[in-house]
Amino acid sequence: MGRPREYDDALRLQLIEAAARLLADEGPHALTTRRVAAEVGTSTTAIYTLLGSKEGLLRAMYREGFQRLSDHLAAAPQGPDPIEDLQRLGLEYHAMGMESPNLYRLMFDRVIHEIALNDEDAAFGLATLQVLVDAVQRCIDEGRLKGDALNLALELWSMNHGVTSLAIAGMLGSPEEAVARLRHLSTATTEGMSVAAFAT
Repeated sequence: MGRPREYDDALRLQLIEAAARLLADEGPHALTTRRVAAEVGTSTTAIYTLLGSKEGLLRAMYREGFQRLSDHLAAAPQGPDPIEDLQRLGLEYHAMGMESPNLYRLMFDRVIHEIALNDEDAAFGLATLQVLVDAVQRCIDEGRLKGDALNLALELWSMNHGVTSLAIAGMLGSPEEAVARLRHLSTATTEGMSVAAFAT
């Protein structure tokens, strides 16, 4: 016999969102299967059926966050200018964080130490960094940036993550102001990494 029809992917996402919201609003102590199920108006059976356990729920939250990030990065259009493409990836990263702030915090802040990630989970998360590394490598290959692709990607990620984290906390003004700051910093950072900057 298959699982009940009501235990579908839509419910799985509702459980993940509710768990992330509880974690952000009330902290790790609020994150029980009973409380998460009650937030969605279902039973703990739904969590055990769809996600296996509380640990499964935590892993699903982590994976869902990185899936959303991956989807955003994949949506960034590619054009003839590799620097512009690189900056668009940064904007998509920021957009994901602003759209899913609770999952974003879980992905990077690891506020719950109970999350037992396996090698597949870790590789899934790191794949999003590889997208950035590949974009930086294209800039290097086309003579626009100078340096090691991984090191430059980590510096760009650090800048973008800082802006996004501050914007989520409401410390950079309006969402539009935060994006404007990100655009400015992205331009300044890539200009500092450029071959022209090294030549002067």
